[in-house]
Amino acid sequence: MICAPTRRTARWGCLALFFLAIAQAVRAADDAPITREEFLRLQQQNQQMQQQLEKQQQLIDSLTHKVSEIQQAPPAPTQAPTPAVNEGEAPPVEKPFHLGSVAISGEGGLAFFDSQTGGQTPNAEFRVDEARLFLEAPVWDQVYFYTEVDLATREQNDLALRYGELYLDFENLSRLWGHDGMLTLRAGRFYVPFGEEYQDRFAIDNPLISHSVSDLWGADNGVQLFGTVDKVSYNVAVQSGGSSASRDFTGDKSVAGRIGYDPAKWLHLSVSGMRTGELDVQNDGVSAMWFGGGFFRSLGSPATTRFQANLVEGDVQTRFSVLQLKGAGGYINYGDNDPNGSNHRDVYYYYVEGKYDLTRKLYAAARMSEVFAHNGFPIVGGGPMGEYLFGPLTTEYWRLSLGAGYAFSKNLVVKAEYSLNRGVELDGSPRDQEDAFALEAAFAF
Repeated sequence: MICAPTRRTARWGCLALFFLAIAQAVRAADDAPITREEFLRLQQQNQQMQQQLEKQQQLIDSLTHKVSEIQQAPPAPTQAPTPAVNEGEAPPVEKPFHLGSVAISGEGGLAFFDSQTGGQTPNAEFRVDEARLFLEAPVWDQVYFYTEVDLATREQNDLALRYGELYLDFENLSRLWGHDGMLTLRAGRFYVPFGEEYQDRFAIDNPLISHSVSDLWGADNGVQLFGTVDKVSYNVAVQSGGSSASRDFTGDKSVAGRIGYDPAKWLHLSVSGMRTGELDVQNDGVSAMWFGGGFFRSLGSPATTRFQANLVEGDVQTRFSVLQLKGAGGYINYGDNDPNGSNHRDVYYYYVEGKYDLTRKLYAAARMSEVFAHNGFPIVGGGPMGEYLFGPLTTEYWRLSLGAGYAFSKNLVVKAEYSLNRGVELDGSPRDQEDAFALEAAFAF
């Protein structure tokens, strides 16, 4: 008689078989009296079944113990999620490569530029337009390290190893009082949180190849607080303000901030404000913030020791199924301490941008942007930086960019653009030889 130990009820089945054998022996007693040998044989069978039942019970108890240990064991540890880098700067790719706990991703652009004789590329150039690596790693609890390593940037004329951002994120500090996403602290070097255009400035994110004429962006050292409360987002930073990546030459700091509001899924509004703080003419030279393809610099005489700029901007963005529209308008107030006279300037700017999806992969895009400076201001625009950052001032400059692109995927886009660039110098001379044609393959991984 074989009893399989696959269920707890097996021992009851074996007992039933034993009693069935006894019943059969009792019925057999009606026919003949039981002999001593038969009785001993039945007793022996009973002992064997008891031993088998004991072994089955031991096996069942052992299996039960193992199952209990598995159920009570703690879950296997999971890797901490990577932080939301670059609050709006070059968003990370969906599946970055992981080297241990370090996530590595990147982006770049390979381009061809050809401008008119007054532009930046009159000789029709093939260029590595952009090349960047991003590294993210958890440090402790919800503290994360992030850096952006720049191998090539359009504004630099060489290939060199630089860092664009490098910071620690102390994420979701508001969890300490039970409100997720309300407060994150960032410390290190990061992009100035002014306006919205800089968040789509990388080649893989920009639907066109050029940027607006104003093109406000810059990375600087400091501390930053940002978060969201319901439909409202905020971002405020205190930074050095000058061009040096390692020193600060004045005690006055740059302060920038942005408040955003999303009344609907398709609509985003924001208002930004910033002061560069007082910058040292001799040591800083220029601001950390870029403007007009150049920087803010002193407009005063050689006796000037300090200069600064104050800015304000409003942005609106709409997103529909096949159409995206963006626009912004802003004002800049410039001043310095020139003892020989007042160099005060009022500068106004705007841009309007649209992107229309012709198919799931093919799109068309356009942007109109313009800067006005009645008394003249350094505006590089599409001209050579060496000539227009420190040379003649410009009173008006506009750019109309027309382009199209084909997205093989989110990580590979080819695009083409023609931009018309026009301006007027302070003495009335025209800037009309800066139109440019460009092709680019933008990628990310």
